[in-house]
Amino acid sequence: MPKVTIVFGAILIALGLFAYFGSASESPSPTALIPAFVGAILAVCGFVGLRPDLRKHAMHAGAAVGLIGALAALGRGLPKIGMAASDDITYARPVRLVLLMAIICLVYVALCVRSFIVARRRRLQATGD
Repeated sequence: MPKVTIVFGAILIALGLFAYFGSASESPSPTALIPAFVGAILAVCGFVGLRPDLRKHAMHAGAAVGLIGALAALGRGLPKIGMAASDDITYARPVRLVLLMAIICLVYVALCVRSFIVARRRRLQATGD
């Protein structure tokens, strides 16, 4: 799971950089980099999780960051979901990008939950319960 966390972190970093540097505005908003910040935290959690003695804590921290990222993005994107279908790219692009961040974070959290369930089952089978 640490490698998956690093990959999702890299995807979010790329999304944030695309949102910021791909903006049509001459002075893009620094808030466009929010996915990159969330991705950087996930990547750090993934690299920390490469150490077996810290893996459990790092992956739970990563799942928490992913969940917070998903909830924050959904909170920003869902009220403006109608604007995502707009023909005016200045209105539609930011909403589409924040909803994309929400989807990426939700997929990551779902993979984390699945991984935690599998790990717990393995641990229970190893102890004989």
